[in-house]
Amino acid sequence: MRHFLLFSLCGTALLLGGCASSVQYGDPTAVETVDENFGSTDLQQIAAKMVDSMLTSANVMQLSANQQPVLYVDSIKNKTREHIDLEAVTDTIVNKLLRSAKFRFVDKSTRDSLRQELVYQNDSGLVNAETATLIGRQLGAQYMLHGNISSITKRSKSTKDVYYKFTLKMISLETGILIWQDEKEIRKSINRAWFGL
Repeated sequence: MRHFLLFSLCGTALLLGGCASSVQYGDPTAVETVDENFGSTDLQQIAAKMVDSMLTSANVMQLSANQQPVLYVDSIKNKTREHIDLEAVTDTIVNKLLRSAKFRFVDKSTRDSLRQELVYQNDSGLVNAETATLIGRQLGAQYMLHGNISSITKRSKSTKDVYYKFTLKMISLETGILIWQDEKEIRKSINRAWFGL
């Protein structure tokens, strides 16, 4: 009986040990190929291509030669059938452009919070008027970044091919003229010999 109990405990320990998982840190810039869906590598490739293209565009270089144009990023449209965190894509693009010191950005997502804080400082009577931030001093954006991502998916019995196209454009708010536009294409395929797609 004692041997049976010892054997059972060892067997249970092995099963539990076999089911245990471990967490490891990895290189965030390493190529991610878990599946064919949009992933971190795609995000990084898109951001790098868009920023490099924008910073080397003749029109953009001329605009930013003697000033830091003020931009705002409009919502990027997702025309694919999968959930893609496009805010993460635009955040990465904005971060890279800010690091270039060629542009300044207004943050569309914080407008309501900024307005509430300004009203609090100027109208509540609770903030010293000498230290309150003045209303009407915010800079208006001169240009808008706008874009979309679309995809085409093709399937056969054992293969799935996904084509992504990300397009980004910079438009003058004053004139409506398209200043710059580029796109990044990504194709991914997966072969599954035994399982259906």
